[in-house]
Amino acid sequence: MNQQEAPLLAALYAHCARDYAHLHVPAHRQGEAVFPEWQGVKEILQLDLTELPGLDDLHRPEGVIARAQALAAELFGAGQTFFLVNGSTVGITALLLALCRPGEEILLPRNAHRAVLGGLIFSGAKPVFLEPVVLEEFGIAAGLTPRAVAGALEKHPLAKGLLVIHPTYYGITGDLPRLVGLAHRVNKPVVADEAHGVHFPFHEGLPPPALQCGVDAAVQSMHKMGGSLTQSSLLHLKGNRVDVQKTARALSLLQSSSPSYLLLASLDGARRQLATKGREMLERAVSLAREVRQILSRLPGITLLGEEHLGRPGAHGLDPTRLVVSVRSLGLTGYQAARILAREYRVQVEMADYYNLVVVVGIGTTRRDCHLLVRGLQELVRREGGRQPLGACPELPPLPLARLTPRQAWLAPSRPLPLRECAGHICAEWVNVSPPGIPLLYPGEEIGPEMVEYLQWVRNLSLFVQGPEDPGLASLRVVVC
Repeated sequence: MNQQEAPLLAALYAHCARDYAHLHVPAHRQGEAVFPEWQGVKEILQLDLTELPGLDDLHRPEGVIARAQALAAELFGAGQTFFLVNGSTVGITALLLALCRPGEEILLPRNAHRAVLGGLIFSGAKPVFLEPVVLEEFGIAAGLTPRAVAGALEKHPLAKGLLVIHPTYYGITGDLPRLVGLAHRVNKPVVADEAHGVHFPFHEGLPPPALQCGVDAAVQSMHKMGGSLTQSSLLHLKGNRVDVQKTARALSLLQSSSPSYLLLASLDGARRQLATKGREMLERAVSLAREVRQILSRLPGITLLGEEHLGRPGAHGLDPTRLVVSVRSLGLTGYQAARILAREYRVQVEMADYYNLVVVVGIGTTRRDCHLLVRGLQELVRREGGRQPLGACPELPPLPLARLTPRQAWLAPSRPLPLRECAGHICAEWVNVSPPGIPLLYPGEEIGPEMVEYLQWVRNLSLFVQGPEDPGLASLRVVVC
C-alpha cells in the first residue's frame, strides 16, 4: 500500500470540486450558514459532510474509509484498524463489551482511565483491580509488575483478559512484553490503553509501541500526539484472541450514527503525515524536550522524572517528550504552579496534580513555547525559592471492597448521603480527581472510613472532581439496600 495516499481526504476534496446542489444535512451547507465567527474557516467546513455516494459509511466501510483504515492498519502493524470518532473512550468500552459478559471477570490496573467504567457498565463485567507500582518521589502510579499479573492470572483463571496502560499519563511504560507473555501463556488476550502513545512507532528514542510488544488490541488517541482533531482515535486488532466481529458490532452500537467527516478525514491526513514525516517531526520534538529537560534540571527546587527514577518492576521506560516536573520543594502544589504559569506567564501545561506539572512537547510545539515555559519556571523558582517544601499528601486509601458490579450499582436505586455519613455504604457513582481521570471510587464499591477522610482532604483543597452528582463532595450517591 502507498502511505502517501489519503483516500478519504482526497474523496472529500473531489466531492467539493463537483459543485453539487446540497439538499442534505448538515444544514450549514459546507460553511455557508455557519455563525459569523466561523466564516474564516469555511475551507475546512466544506469537508463537514455526511454519508454521500463516494464518501463511504463508517458503520459499513467498503470504499475510501475502508481503504483509509487499511492504510492505518499497515502503518501500525495491525491486522485490522477501526477509526473512532468518540475518542479512545469508545474504543476501550467496545473492547470490554466484546470480551466480557455479565459477571465475567476482567483484570485491570487500578490507575486505568475512567473510560473503562462505560465498558464495565455496558458489559456487566466484574473488574479485578490490580495495584500499580507507585513512584513515591513524585506520588504517581506507574505500571503493573509481572508478579502482580502472574498472581492475578493464577487466582482468577476464568478472567477474560488483561487491560494494560502503555504509557501512563505521566509517560511511564512497564515491562509490557513480559506481561503479554504471562497472559498469552494461559491464552488470555491483552488489550492496551495506548491513548498517549500513538507516536511511539515513529522514533527510535521512544518506547516500543504496544502492538510491537505483542498485545492483541490497542486503542490510541491520534489527536493527542499524532496530529488529528480532538476526539479522533484508532482501535487496532492483531491476531485472533479478540473477536473482530464482536468488536465491530460493539463499535456500531456505541459510535455516533452521524460520524464527523472532519474527524475521519483528520485521521486519514494525520496517518499520512506520520508515515511520511513522522520521524522528522518527532526528532524535532525529542530534541526540544531534551533541551528543556537539561535547562530545568539545573533549577533549584525543581525535580524532573527521569531514567534514574525507573529501572524497577512496573516502571521500565519513559516517553522523553513528556516532562513530569515536581514543584513540591518550592512549597507549591502542581495546581498552584499551573495557575501561576497560565495567569502570569501565558503558559498552559497538559495537566497538574498535587506535586507535579506534566508538560507535553509535541510535533507542533515551538521553540517559543519552550522558551516561555523555561522563563516561567525560572521566575517561579526565583519568587518561591526558600519556602518550606510542600507537605506530603495523604496516602491513597486501600482498594475499596467490591460489593456489586459497576452495572448492578449503576442500575440500583440510590440516594444522596452527606459525605461524613457514607462510611459503610455502597457507592452508586464514580468519583475521580481530574486530571488525570483515575477513579477513587467505582459504582459498587464500599465506601470505607479512610476513603471518607481522603475525600474530605480533596474537598478542602477544592480539587476538580468528576463523576459525582455533587462535585463539591458535600454528599455522595449511595445504593439503597
